[in-house]
Amino acid sequence: MIPTVSVTRYVTPLREGGSLPGIVEGDDLGTYVCKFRGAGQGIRVLVAEVIVSEIARRIGLLTPRLVALDLDPEIARYEADQEVQDLLNASPGLNLGVDFLPGSFGFDGDLPTGEGLAAKVLWLDAFTANVDRTWRNPNLLFWHGDLWVIDHGAALYFHHAWSGGSLQKDGAAERFAAQPWSPDDHVFLASADRLAAADAEIAPLLDEAVLGDVLGEVPDAWLEPVPGAETPDDVRAAYVAYLTARLGTRQWLPQVVGR
Repeated sequence: MIPTVSVTRYVTPLREGGSLPGIVEGDDLGTYVCKFRGAGQGIRVLVAEVIVSEIARRIGLLTPRLVALDLDPEIARYEADQEVQDLLNASPGLNLGVDFLPGSFGFDGDLPTGEGLAAKVLWLDAFTANVDRTWRNPNLLFWHGDLWVIDHGAALYFHHAWSGGSLQKDGAAERFAAQPWSPDDHVFLASADRLAAADAEIAPLLDEAVLGDVLGEVPDAWLEPVPGAETPDDVRAAYVAYLTARLGTRQWLPQVVGR
């Protein structure tokens, strides 16, 4: 599992996003962007962040280190902002911490991304059905001359229907596996012609066992029971089944690539 760090101080909110993440300090002396379990987008967003970040790492993309931030709501009593107080009080226990990259800056399209790097990002977003890497919100940072991928909470949309029983429907994983993904609004649309090469490089790096390891990074506390998956391990197995099924086809990949 991703390591657990206790929050020692809430520093400041980040008001660019709708979920109001905040900068916090931990007892390991680290500084993190905290994404709160009590935010309106729900706890499954934190699960998506971990899964997609860990897949990104395994296919050779840079993404900030993740930790589980143990938050004591007592910290809220020292915050003057009522909105921040409410969010802290709604988020006791484990929240997601993303390593803060001081001095990083957003991707603006004019910086080099390296041979094939853009196509890898495009592949990752197609595989995980991420709809949030457009010019309006690239979710890419440059830090020390390298490109870092961040903010994957909008990926893996299928899990939001699990509470309603979709996991119990026959062929649910196969339907996600065959679901096409459009790159039309993607920041790296121009690299779509390199997807075949990216796919050939990435495919040997992922399989059911690797995806099982990825799900092992997700804390039990975020894997809430849903119809058809009553324990954290059952929920992990459901994610692995969906992702393994998608890995076994290329109907989701723009300009379908043969295996």
